Amino acid sequence: MWLKFGVNADNNLVTIEDVPSGKTDLTCIYCGGFLTAKKGKIKAHHFAHTEETCYPVANRSFPTLPLYDNFNIRLSGKELQQLKQLWREYGNTDYSIPTVPFRLVLRKLFVMNSQQDGYDFTSLGKIPVGALPLAEFNQVQEPLLLEELGKLRGAAERAQILNSSSLEQRLADFQLYRAQLRRILQFQLYFLQVKTEHETLHKIGVTRRSISERVAEVERDLQKHYQHIEIQVLGTWEHRGNVELYFKHRYQAFNYPIGSLTEYFKFSAVEPIWQDLCQMKKKVLSTEELKIVQDDSI
Repeated sequence: MWLKFGVNADNNLVTIEDVPSGKTDLTCIYCGGFLTAKKGKIKAHHFAHTEETCYPVANRSFPTLPLYDNFNIRLSGKELQQLKQLWREYGNTDYSIPTVPFRLVLRKLFVMNSQQDGYDFTSLGKIPVGALPLAEFNQVQEPLLLEELGKLRGAAERAQILNSSSLEQRLADFQLYRAQLRRILQFQLYFLQVKTEHETLHKIGVTRRSISERVAEVERDLQKHYQHIEIQVLGTWEHRGNVELYFKHRYQAFNYPIGSLTEYFKFSAVEPIWQDLCQMKKKVLSTEELKIVQDDSI
């Protein structure tokens, strides 16, 4: 797991996406050592220690947002293939599955259907195969996001009460997770239609800037590949930064890379995708989420 946040001189966390590649003045939240931004084309962008990597970073995983950038739900390769095979055979039918591996039932990926004497996919079980609609995905993920926040807060509070040697590490874990959650809550999800001289494409993305600024940037990027470009903003959704990567997972079969640009899709019919997006309810921040968004100290 990569370190994706560093601490600046004001003691605020800064994401890897907001700094250029190379040595930085940012420091590690765990040890205070200086960090170098690694932003290559193969590995995920991340921070590395400029000198020796500290023990907490080298020997453990960092807290991450549930179901944000990994949708395999910690399944083994064999389990994932079994799940995909069952979906291919039964996912688009009205029939329950006669038998499924019991460990997948224990993982809450299937539920017993007593009327048909078989098993049905649960909402969680549909996520690895990209079959869960976006609105239902939000219903599954959102409680998990706050549940994990509560666990990390509780671990930090217990360490403080016990005056544990792990207190600083527990606090750092909580701060890192809270910063990740704050980031996706600040993002606005957008869906664009892009008409060129050759084809009609669609783009999914997130931004913290105004949508007009983002559209202008998108147009500049596309001018390297097309002469005629017409961009229409089909929709925007505040505080829905959590959806972008699941959308890409769900519709990966329609992904249409343009050079190094990877957020474009070519749909034979866009209406079902548009309806999927429109089914999402307006995101109303909870008291906890509102506090996170407004807090500049993390």
